[in-house]
Amino acid sequence: MIIGLGSDLIDIRRIEKTLEKQGDRFIKRLFTEIEQAKSERRAATANGRAASYAKRFAAKEACAKALGTGLNRGVYWRDMGVVNLPGGAPTMALTGGALARLQAITPPGHRAQIALTITDDFPLAQAVVIISAIPSGN
Repeated sequence: MIIGLGSDLIDIRRIEKTLEKQGDRFIKRLFTEIEQAKSERRAATANGRAASYAKRFAAKEACAKALGTGLNRGVYWRDMGVVNLPGGAPTMALTGGALARLQAITPPGHRAQIALTITDDFPLAQAVVIISAIPSGN
């Protein structure tokens, strides 16, 4: 059963300007080390670095919406990180307040599963998060 759904759309140029103005301060405040490493590897391509950070920003916004809190009630930027499953599909790794919220909305006898899709087509980046409750036996 679906217990949370969130989506976000962002202009990559907005992230590009923020990276130019705030640089490391912005990056370290919002993104996990894994996200930073992945996005910084994209620096050699045109708009690659900004697009990578924009997709991850959108994923965090979408995840916060799916959790039902937004960036509020103990859910912080770095509590949500985009990671890849062994097959390469993206998902969210949650810690801190985001993990606590996920546990609170997951019904007893179930485990949460987070599906994430991210994409970009300059100048836009988009993310959709679906949180499902799967019976613990499955």
